[in-house]
Amino acid sequence: MTIPPSVLAVLVSAGLPVAAPPKPVPPSPDVLVKNDIPYATVDGVKLELDFAAPKAGGPHPCVVLLHGGAWKMGSRKELSRRPPADLDFGTDGKSLTETLAERGFAAASVSYRLAPKGKFPAQIQDVKTAVRYLRANAKDLNIDPDRIAAYGFSAGGHLAALLGTTAGLKDFEGDLYPEQSSTVCCVVNFFGPADLSLYCETPGIEKAFFKDFLVCTPATKAAAFAKASPITHASRASAPFIHIHGTADVVVPVLHSEAFHKKLVEVGAKSTLVEVKGKGHGWFGRDFADSSETAFRFLGEHLKGTK
Repeated sequence: MTIPPSVLAVLVSAGLPVAAPPKPVPPSPDVLVKNDIPYATVDGVKLELDFAAPKAGGPHPCVVLLHGGAWKMGSRKELSRRPPADLDFGTDGKSLTETLAERGFAAASVSYRLAPKGKFPAQIQDVKTAVRYLRANAKDLNIDPDRIAAYGFSAGGHLAALLGTTAGLKDFEGDLYPEQSSTVCCVVNFFGPADLSLYCETPGIEKAFFKDFLVCTPATKAAAFAKASPITHASRASAPFIHIHGTADVVVPVLHSEAFHKKLVEVGAKSTLVEVKGKGHGWFGRDFADSSETAFRFLGEHLKGTK
């Protein structure tokens, strides 16, 4: 199957890898899958998550997965559904949720409100609500509420980064499940924009990506872009981070992760930067599998205490 150019553009913008057909694989008998779980309804929008976890053992550490798509497109299904022939996560034809479950993690791929209907901070409020929902339902889902990570691609990396830097920031929290915390133990950030102010003086990019996402006027624009930037909120209390970024990325240049990593280290937080030489805004196949292995080792270290 060949992906039409229009669909390919969406996949690339969402930060998803595109490649040759993976081999079909049978469903894993050791993984429990629960899809389309409603976790909230906000402003008439029903928000759901797709969940996978090991059938045996537990409670399991949980990884919250956040798709890309410039905050206005994309779907949680990109990370919870087995890829079609032309889409290869480097996971032997399995979804990312299932791959994580086979490695001993629970995984929840989360929907969030999209622009233009959903204006920032709607997106971060939604994913924080999802984290609190998971904690509120930890017993039923057989997850450990004290071991939750965020893992995102592109715009999803931006939201994962905000999860890791804005714990308790009232404007970003939302109102549901207030008895639960939205903190995460660590963050995997695949090429997410960290400093949105780098875009605010580029009219074409501002119109294409931020006009429908941020609410601001010319007088308040600088403050709005800064508030929505993870780098603004970096502090000693931030979660441990790993940033994985292609050096040839022209959509979100690698300087975002370089600057964010530097800022986190300067304020006393833990941060690791992995630059993937010659790669753009998303890659695929063996290269993506290698990057995923790096991310999985990081998760193991911070959620399981393994090296």
